[in-house]
Amino acid sequence: MNDRTSVFGAREENGIVRCDACPVLCRIRPGRSGACSRYANENGTLVRTDPLVLVTRTKEAGGALVPFAVGAEDWAGSLAPAEETFVTAIGAGTTYPDYKPAPFIVASEHEGVDTVTVVTEGIFSYCGLKVKIDTDRHLGPETAAVRHQGEQIGHVTTAEYGSQMLSLGGVRHLTGGSKKEGSTTCAAMLALCDKQAIEVTIDDGATLTIQAGAAPIVNGRPEERMRVGCGSATVGIFAQQWRGHVDEVIVVDDHITGVLSEHQAGACLGMRRTGIRVRGRRSTPGRYFQVAHPGTGWGGTDISDPLSIIESIDPKLAWPGLRLLLTSTTGEDALYCVLDEELRPVPVPMPAAVAATIARIGENCEPALTSILFMAGAGGSLRAGVTENPILLTRGVRDALVRVTMGGAPCMLWPGGGITIMADVLRLPARAFGYVPTPALVAPIEFTMRADLYAMLGGHVEQAIPLARLLAEHGSGARREAPHPENPWPRP
Repeated sequence: MNDRTSVFGAREENGIVRCDACPVLCRIRPGRSGACSRYANENGTLVRTDPLVLVTRTKEAGGALVPFAVGAEDWAGSLAPAEETFVTAIGAGTTYPDYKPAPFIVASEHEGVDTVTVVTEGIFSYCGLKVKIDTDRHLGPETAAVRHQGEQIGHVTTAEYGSQMLSLGGVRHLTGGSKKEGSTTCAAMLALCDKQAIEVTIDDGATLTIQAGAAPIVNGRPEERMRVGCGSATVGIFAQQWRGHVDEVIVVDDHITGVLSEHQAGACLGMRRTGIRVRGRRSTPGRYFQVAHPGTGWGGTDISDPLSIIESIDPKLAWPGLRLLLTSTTGEDALYCVLDEELRPVPVPMPAAVAATIARIGENCEPALTSILFMAGAGGSLRAGVTENPILLTRGVRDALVRVTMGGAPCMLWPGGGITIMADVLRLPARAFGYVPTPALVAPIEFTMRADLYAMLGGHVEQAIPLARLLAEHGSGARREAPHPENPWPRP
């Protein structure tokens, strides 16, 4: 636990301590915590209620840990030689009211190089979540409002290949609307960042239950598969396997519906044209747009009867006995027909060889998941906790001289100005996020670099403490986490 007294934590009458960890400036009575539950008054001292989080791993051979030059005389305590430790910003505290250095500036040596890791919990009003939902089903019109408990917390954004996308949070909903909208948005984002499930509704669309790493639930039905490809791609992938077993295949898809005998794949395989024409706008041979309206039916369309998309059957090309397969892009829906003497498609039992191809489609579909990326901009005050000249830090990050992590997890850095980052919430330790009732989310952020570079950037070198000293003073109350198996070790 970080038990350092706040600058504004001077005792007031009746033992009250004022917290300076965010702009709310809670006045906390003895034995109570502030509005965010992250800080408390313990015998007249402002203390952090959540433990500092350390990521530890087995030390690699030759990676001896020795004290960093700054404060080496204060090297007190020892580090188990079999462990290597990274101090995350989770539980570290903030720099508010913005003139202070970061709560911890940790000096250590990594693979023979003196390094510094600056850790702080950023208070982010400018933050949001990008939610990827693996489904073909229509969730709602693009730009439609996404609501939680009746309040708008985001909107539907552009669909991607095999997935629907939501953009949640952001300063517009946190602070630009009503107080209820802001608090509801903040609570929903915090729950999602903490890997919990929430229910949202989309205007003129679906009701969803979303949770990072879990299958999305659309209108009460859990999704199972992410499509193997669009209708055209599915035709191309499985054309060779269908050859000889069917005469025509229609793969129903809200994006591009594929018709095998017309498609270039069918032409290359020498398949006979069947004269079956589907509704919609013909794009290129065997590829059709807008065969139906978007929906939660076959292939993300609004249809439940796939035969309804057949516009016409040319008697000059079709023949009685023609074998017709209709399928969705996931193989969850499929129908096998044979044309009768009147050239009408009649459903019949699916032959085993054809059923095997439908099973193969399903085999090639990945499990449907919900993925959530936290996105935020690291602003001036946060950077000032790292260096007296924040633009130098921005340039160091942009030039890949400074590694940015969140709770030890890697971040994607957006190009352009500032430090705008995204991180997968599943790759952060549990309970990595918090909130303040301004409202805003609190998220960990770490900047790691060579010690000489830190000095060149105008860093708060005098505030650096050796890793062993930090562990001696704060390690007993810290929470230790193993690194996520997909995360690189956060030091350069």
